[in-house]
Amino acid sequence: MDGFGLFRKLGIGTKFDFERFKNDARVLNVLPSASANQATSQEHVQKKKENKNRGTAEIHVELEDDVEEEEISQVNDEPEDFTEEGEFTVLQGMRKKGERQHSMKSKQSFAQMKQEKINHIRNKNRIHCFGQDPSDPCVSFDHLAAVYGVNPLIIKNIASVGYTKPTPIQIQAIPAMMERREILACAPTGSGKTAAFLLPIMHHLKEHREIGYRALILAPTRELAKQIYREFLRLSEGIGLKANYINKANTEKHVEKKYDVLVSTPNRLVYMLKEDPPMINLSHVEWLVIDESDKLFEDGRTGFRDQLAKVYQACSSSNVKRAMFSATFAMDVEEWCKLNLDNVLQVYIGSKNSATTTIEQELKFVGTESGKLLAVRDIIAKGVQPPVLIFVQSKERARELFHELIYDGMNVDVIHSDQTQEQRDEAVKNFRSGKTWILICTELMGRGMDFIGVNLVINYDFPNSAISYIHRIGRTGRAGRSGKAVTLFTESDSVYLRSIARVMVNAGCPVPDYMLDMKRPNKKIRRAAKKVPKRDRISTVAQYDIDKINKKRKYISSKQDQRKQNDRKKLKRDPDKS
Repeated sequence: MDGFGLFRKLGIGTKFDFERFKNDARVLNVLPSASANQATSQEHVQKKKENKNRGTAEIHVELEDDVEEEEISQVNDEPEDFTEEGEFTVLQGMRKKGERQHSMKSKQSFAQMKQEKINHIRNKNRIHCFGQDPSDPCVSFDHLAAVYGVNPLIIKNIASVGYTKPTPIQIQAIPAMMERREILACAPTGSGKTAAFLLPIMHHLKEHREIGYRALILAPTRELAKQIYREFLRLSEGIGLKANYINKANTEKHVEKKYDVLVSTPNRLVYMLKEDPPMINLSHVEWLVIDESDKLFEDGRTGFRDQLAKVYQACSSSNVKRAMFSATFAMDVEEWCKLNLDNVLQVYIGSKNSATTTIEQELKFVGTESGKLLAVRDIIAKGVQPPVLIFVQSKERARELFHELIYDGMNVDVIHSDQTQEQRDEAVKNFRSGKTWILICTELMGRGMDFIGVNLVINYDFPNSAISYIHRIGRTGRAGRSGKAVTLFTESDSVYLRSIARVMVNAGCPVPDYMLDMKRPNKKIRRAAKKVPKRDRISTVAQYDIDKINKKRKYISSKQDQRKQNDRKKLKRDPDKS
């Protein structure tokens, strides 16, 4: 290696001051040509003299990345040019320190601007995300086709059912599920949670395959399961995917491979899994979605936790992903998801356990139980715009209220768990179509049911928890529409009054100060409050008259039984006369 080559190796990234180190440059045979020296300006010479006391005027350069280092190692051995100042440039094209900093700042600025835009979208829609690397929000359905390649038929179906832009829960939950993230999502009632999990499922499954169920959606009631099933049929029209809703008529094993998606309640599904051999195979399930997850995770007689565990074990595929959706937050569901779900993303819209702000909420004191019926008749007499939902705490009280209102000539119907499935379906169908103006129901209809345009919800019996209250009044004010909820209460309902009042305040509804200042009940009272309280029967007939009627019925019944016994005795004594 000659002196010039050695100089190049030792001087990578530097510039040489030939005026100061002229003798060294002559020894190394790197002295610039005369033409280059003549081109040196008087201004540059003066500048060099001013910098002489400060030492060599070096310009430090930095390498941007490993790629540039490889390029440097592969540079050819041709002589480099000289600068106008008479300085030797060892490597041309290298970036100076200021240039790299500018590039780094540009990248940082772009990333910062992007994050600020994402934060603005989330803050505007009151979206709260907890988890590592949350997916970027999606502000339009066309964005789904551009970024994730969603089938154009799905986008067309979205527009055909009236969805113009994603709701807050859809903005964040759809991209997360598109990227196959396991998710726990909580959003107010009527905010579009059903479409938020149906669209990613349809995108992942793509087309029909005869291998069995590849997606399972669970709901706590048959009415809600049927509603999800109908929504899937609307959004998946034309793409070939097939969904099945399990009822008593289609539990045969041979129908399994005809479908891709199964919508069911836990009870019916567990019954099929317990058969020997099992009547259904869930080993190919890729998505397990649990709607109203806080209800399904409840323990005890009214909960579904045991059934849910059996379904969870039956979905044995290593690729299965799980998604939990609900309108209300439950601590035990959150803890379970953190322990059992892979890299779970938690998405909350607005405040936890809050009602939508589109509902006008009112608390109405009626004194005693007898005052409730008078209050309902007064509300209806002043004029209501149907459809109207009235909630009571039990099926017995639903029947009692129905008999009172039907005799008033009102267009009213009732739905409860003692009815057959056909009767319940007929009641829902008539209410949806407008044949029934007022529907009396129990907690059965309090979750997930989407009735278009319900204008008024009346809580005839005070709900025994804030969560129950949120779900009940959530049947109105859906999808951005306005609605009204009136809750009747008596002196005996004061135990629950404080929690309901706080929900109303958080939703921007006026509440008397004394309700908010009430002391929180102790643990013993709260435990007792979870039980369904015993209330007087719903009737305008005096108790004396009721007892008199019952006594008369009992007397007639006993006389009929006695007459039948006498007839049997006569037949035994004289069988020929028969």
